[in-house]
Amino acid sequence: MRSSARKATRNRSTTSKLKTVEKKYLSLVKEGKKDEAEKALREVSSALDKAAKSGVIHKSTASRKKSRLSVRMAAGASASK
Repeated sequence: MRSSARKATRNRSTTSKLKTVEKKYLSLVKEGKKDEAEKALREVSSALDKAAKSGVIHKSTASRKKSRLSVRMAAGASASK
């Protein structure tokens, strides 16, 4: 029980961090701040990879999210032109 409680706490904090970083990225894309959004995308990708590596989320889930976020970046860049 102690082990699962410890892992649940780690998973909750990691997923919370993922959501926070993702929201920050999406707000930057929405505002059209391309340079800052690119930096945030790298941060999100890194966080997703780390979460997948530690088993918090599945590898495919991380890959899918990264793909969709990068598509958003491309769509935001073309829409702001």
